[in-house]
Amino acid sequence: MSDSPKQTIFSQDIPATGDMLSRSMSVWHSFTLGFAVVSPVAGLYAIIGVQTVVAGGGWFLALAVCLLMQMLVATVYAELSSQFPIAGGAYKWARQLGGAIAGNYAGVIYICSTIAMVTTTAYTGGFWLAIFSGLPNEGGGIMVLWGVIFLLLCTALNLAPVSIFNVVIKLGVYAEVVGSFGVALVLFFFFRHHSIDTLFQNMGTGTAPSEMAAFLAALAISGWAFIGFDACSTTAEETHQPKRMVPRAIFMSLLVVGTVVLFNSAALILAFEDDTLRHSSHTSDPVTPLIASSIGDWFEKPFLAIVMTAFLACGASMVKYTSRIVFSMAREGNMPGILSRVTTSRTPRNAVLFTVLLAGCGLIFGLNDDAVATIIAFGTGGLYAMFAFTTGFALFARLSGRWNPQLGELKLGTWGLMINILAFLWSLFEVINIAWPRPYAISADAPWWQLWATPLVLGSILAITTLYIFYQHWISDKKRS
Repeated sequence: MSDSPKQTIFSQDIPATGDMLSRSMSVWHSFTLGFAVVSPVAGLYAIIGVQTVVAGGGWFLALAVCLLMQMLVATVYAELSSQFPIAGGAYKWARQLGGAIAGNYAGVIYICSTIAMVTTTAYTGGFWLAIFSGLPNEGGGIMVLWGVIFLLLCTALNLAPVSIFNVVIKLGVYAEVVGSFGVALVLFFFFRHHSIDTLFQNMGTGTAPSEMAAFLAALAISGWAFIGFDACSTTAEETHQPKRMVPRAIFMSLLVVGTVVLFNSAALILAFEDDTLRHSSHTSDPVTPLIASSIGDWFEKPFLAIVMTAFLACGASMVKYTSRIVFSMAREGNMPGILSRVTTSRTPRNAVLFTVLLAGCGLIFGLNDDAVATIIAFGTGGLYAMFAFTTGFALFARLSGRWNPQLGELKLGTWGLMINILAFLWSLFEVINIAWPRPYAISADAPWWQLWATPLVLGSILAITTLYIFYQHWISDKKRS
């Protein structure tokens, strides 16, 4: 087969040299970026309390199932990256595999959900920054201010020379390993109070009305811990030998983070009483009190510094990840062209500033605790909607002959089709599962719109995008006539 239609389509969209980004990332840098975005600390610490409240116990199994199914999604991303490594990743693939209109929908959802994740990371990262500094951190206004400071630090890192950015991300990964995995080892071997069987017991003893409801809720909540590996694909244009290296980075980031999250969750479950885990969602810090009381108060400050470094690496990586999607859309004319400009060092500065500005506007919602929960829910649901878009378009293109995966570096043969089908079904299921209204998973007096937050926001984005597409067509028709 000399040249497939899909290969030709992609070749027509290769950007001019002046619009391309600098290939300054090795496979290690790509891996650390993906690791920092997925972040075991940010992922696990944010969900452990909610999991215990809603499911009661036994949610370790749901976490393991979610990781296994996400590996299938990552495999499809790795296949696509091995053939089409270009800035924007999943947005670019959706546009090419499903058409320009499909690309518009995917791009808007992708940007909105990742910006929501940047906002969430800034809000929680600001919390850790405030604790470490010892300054006030109570009240919505104060938390928003700390979130802004955190965002400014992330912006500075993204506009600094790439060598400085890479060093900070590397430190963040080391902090993750020491701050989460290292502490988990100490807890597991020296402070374990329960037997291993505890990991699989007491499902349905939380606020969920039944064991099945608890397991489904646990799957939905676990989804937060395993998103972000696609950051490796959005920065493929900046990676050396991307067709070989980006798939490796995708697998490595998700697999390593997944392993750390599973072990850490097991260590925390076996070391803590349920009441401690239930209250951890209110403090966002289930580990520091136990570590301080067990090892000594002297260790509290170093531990907070470790966790803060991990959050800063996560936030800076999230900004880079999202800005490359913005850059890719602008380069193809789907956003203002000014956002596709790069500096002399090949940094998309305008796209970075635009990303941070929108995320900063999102911090205003931090004045309301319920609104913060809504942003988190939408960010997770939106990214799973993007997984469904990507795996769905890949499956359509694979079956229709528009895409021949065997032309890429990663060749899975007939297994590729089976994995693609399962990945699409899982992503679709998880979108519905995350969006499903669960009164028992939020506060009893929560307003109705919070129950339906994810479908309402996703539906609104799709509706606005549809109106915009119709408006564009109307303008085009008017010019032709």
